[in-house]
Amino acid sequence: MTISKKLAKPNTKIEILIKLVSRQRGATLKELQTATGWQTHSVRGAISATLNKKRGLCVARYEVGKRGWVYRLSQTVEAGADQ
Repeated sequence: MTISKKLAKPNTKIEILIKLVSRQRGATLKELQTATGWQTHSVRGAISATLNKKRGLCVARYEVGKRGWVYRLSQTVEAGADQ
């Protein structure tokens, strides 16, 4: 029996954030906290500094019914809008 070896790099926490906010339904702050093990201020800081500023992704926050505030990748960047 042959065992195939996969040398897959483990997901970093930033990659996990990107995957979650890329979903059509987005992700709540609580979901992002659970996935990364970070506190709320760390999640928000990573979204602001790493995803928005360093990687150039536009992550917006929307209020969605009973789920509350949801973070999701936005297709457009609004000039002068504070996220």
